[in-house]
Amino acid sequence: TPKMLTRKIKLWDINAHITCRLCNGYLIDATTVTECLHTFCRSCLVKYLEENNTCPTCRIVIHQSHPLQYIGHDRTMQDIVYKLVPGLQEAEMKKQREFYHKLGMEVPGDVKGETCSTKQHLDSHRNGETKTDENSNKETSEEKQEEDNDYHRSDEQVSICLECNSSKLRGLKRKWIRCSAQATVLHLKKFIAKKLNLSSFNELDILCNEEILGKDHTLKFVVVTRWRFKVRHSGSKQTMK
Repeated sequence: TPKMLTRKIKLWDINAHITCRLCNGYLIDATTVTECLHTFCRSCLVKYLEENNTCPTCRIVIHQSHPLQYIGHDRTMQDIVYKLVPGLQEAEMKKQREFYHKLGMEVPGDVKGETCSTKQHLDSHRNGETKTDENSNKETSEEKQEEDNDYHRSDEQVSICLECNSSKLRGLKRKWIRCSAQATVLHLKKFIAKKLNLSSFNELDILCNEEILGKDHTLKFVVVTRWRFKVRHSGSKQTMK
């Protein structure tokens, strides 16, 4: 029966999996080390990596000189923590708003969006204005569409040259492109595969200074760490071998 299959687990029993080893508190802005998949609060990990380049848990070397480039936000883990710990998300959002207001700074991101939404709702009622759900949803949809149409133009931009060094692939008609510095090597691989009508982007490797770049590297990272910035796309991995 369903009752027999249901088993209750105390939060205490799983605390070790949802707490930060550095501050011993519940994970906030969970950030994972890509090398070993250990997770910490982002602020705790960033502060730790200012003087260290190893994982706080297993001591594996993350990167000799740029460890901050090899950590990433773990949205799934953070969602799990917020769902398991009652009131944690609301308390954290409140702390963030109070922190920024105290410093007289603009509240960023989702916190700002939530605050503005609440303020607009209250102002409309104070002015005797009422909006139907249909109109409200329409305005929200239009605002979201306007934001989405930015296409990362407001990001820091980089210009790169994509040259082919494989005899089995034709080169791009336009080898110079300009895009967001936050774009990754994987984005470039997908772009090239689409332009060349390849069946899979996995047939490509992106090289810079004869070094194969990792698919998760951002173009900003490539610019900073490889001063001679020449990116080439090559043929299939079988051809390279």
